[in-house]
Amino acid sequence: MPYPVSITVETKLDARNRLTTAFRPILALPHSILVGPVYWSSRSGGFGLIGAAAYVLAIVSWFTLLFTGHQPRGIREFTIYYLRWRTRSLAYMALLRDEYPPFGDDSYAAEIQVGEPAQPRPRDVIALRLLLVIPHLVVLAFLLVAWLVTTVVAWFAILVTGAYPASLYRFGLGAMRWALRVEAYALLLVDDYPPFTLQ
Repeated sequence: MPYPVSITVETKLDARNRLTTAFRPILALPHSILVGPVYWSSRSGGFGLIGAAAYVLAIVSWFTLLFTGHQPRGIREFTIYYLRWRTRSLAYMALLRDEYPPFGDDSYAAEIQVGEPAQPRPRDVIALRLLLVIPHLVVLAFLLVAWLVTTVVAWFAILVTGAYPASLYRFGLGAMRWALRVEAYALLLVDDYPPFTLQ
């Protein structure tokens, strides 16, 4: 059975825009402030303003799920809105797409789909969510460093050749998928444990 979080990005390897690639770190700043940078750290601003709100609401969801077994619909919709925006922004920041992502919710060549969790929600899994996500966070700490390095290599490759190397593109897309699946799990949108895979 497929994992209930799926991320798709329309692949574009050749004829990349060298000018916007050169200035991508600057062009991506507004999205970085709102939904966070590609690589999480306290120095780089964490998850952005909207992302910070989503994480505060995840705490509220955690309590409501434990006591009532239900996640407030408005919180779920806001969190999915944040992840959709974050997916589009990550694809742009990580050079997977050249088109500037929309602010808010609009169509883009990168999207995330989040399935509804089975009811009733498993309160034991909800209660232990922070502990359960730790193995993924350890792996992601290394994976995101590798993603940063490959993105820098791809940045130079695009500037020189106008093309994103296919193997680096597959790795970057896989790393993004992994990170977003774990984020959806941490934000209590799904209860299925994320797979340890780039697929």
